[in-house]
Amino acid sequence: MADLFDNFPDTPVQPPRRGTVPEAAHRPLADRLRPKVLGEVIGQEQVLGPEAPLGAMLAAGSLSSLILWGPPGVGKTTIARLLADASDLAFVQVSAIFTGVADLKKVFEAAKLRRGQGRATLLFVDEIHRFNKAQQDGFLPHMEDGTILLVGATTENPSFELNAALLSRAQVLVLTRLDLADLERLAQRAEKELGRALPLDGAAREALLEMADGDGRALLNLIEQVTAWKTDTRLGVEALTSRLMKRVAKYDKSGDEHYNLISALHKSVRGSDPDAALYWLARMLTGGEDPRYLARRITRMAVEDIGLADPQAQTICLHAWETYERLGSPEGELALGQAVTYLALAPKSNAGYAAFKAAMAEARKTGSEPPPKHILNAPTRLMKEQGYGKGYDYDHDAEDAFSGQNYFPETMKRPVYYTPVDRGHERELRKRVEFFAGLREKRRRSGGS
Repeated sequence: MADLFDNFPDTPVQPPRRGTVPEAAHRPLADRLRPKVLGEVIGQEQVLGPEAPLGAMLAAGSLSSLILWGPPGVGKTTIARLLADASDLAFVQVSAIFTGVADLKKVFEAAKLRRGQGRATLLFVDEIHRFNKAQQDGFLPHMEDGTILLVGATTENPSFELNAALLSRAQVLVLTRLDLADLERLAQRAEKELGRALPLDGAAREALLEMADGDGRALLNLIEQVTAWKTDTRLGVEALTSRLMKRVAKYDKSGDEHYNLISALHKSVRGSDPDAALYWLARMLTGGEDPRYLARRITRMAVEDIGLADPQAQTICLHAWETYERLGSPEGELALGQAVTYLALAPKSNAGYAAFKAAMAEARKTGSEPPPKHILNAPTRLMKEQGYGKGYDYDHDAEDAFSGQNYFPETMKRPVYYTPVDRGHERELRKRVEFFAGLREKRRRSGGS
């Protein structure tokens, strides 16, 4: 995956002939603006600052193996290269996409020779998460004996994608997407390099920064397109967006971003924030998420976080799901949006969810306990002789249609799983629970089973 200030192969360039375009114009803007020292890197102060992890390591002269985790275009490759320069290490770069076991062996052998000559090697591995577990294990002995100092780059959550053994030997540093202030600084640096201001008014300039979506390389590519128009007129937002195709939002339906966004949607619903819930739903839909997946997860939210506080919530979700199946996209997506809005504003209770989990846990511990004999049917004489059904009280014949009998295994102490909250419909259910609990205690004291 491309990274901000990524490497470009050095190719011999003939001296320009009279009337030809200068050599710099043939080099991508990102290459021309690649920082020469760590102090020139834009953003990432949380790892590069004087008191931040990398700043402290460099000041102490004790750089350790690292995993740089962050989205594309935030400077992972550049930081790794500049760390090697700052520590006087040989910089070697490989990509997990194009590197096999044989290639890695050559890299390790070369690093051993280099170490024998008195120089250590910083091995930068781009897309390190694409190596399988066995390949990741191959780095360990070379990290431990000092042959290499590993710096891996990944866009995926390391805790899911990397071996525990590898993670235990490397510090994970989180790089963040560039904010608008960072992107503005980068745009100003680009204007200085190009020798001209961007032909955009204030609103269009801000729109251009937003199009980059936190990706520095993407911004520089957009700037190159804008400056190639050779116009002296300051363009507005409408003119800008008509000439540039808006970037597709970063979204991997099987990756870390998928789980981050569904988590954000779920927690926004649970937190009773309909606006945030609609935003994250829209983010997933515009990113290409399957609406059927969203319909299933939305229904789960109704069961898990609203439950019997609003029994209608589940029905509304199922109707929204059915509506989507009948209408399809994009019309059916409105039904999902309405369901999300309803859930966010509904009274919340996880009492039913918690009760079911507690009952499941108890069932796993007492799975061989039989029901009490008095509630078992006795269709045969032998079963009657064994006491099946003996002493059973038919609830409809009891006062209040409630016998208060024990329905748990005889060896179990009666547990309490369901504790309704005092919200929504569960307020009424709470009254019923308390009513039956009182009757049960009354029957027990009067000598009932």
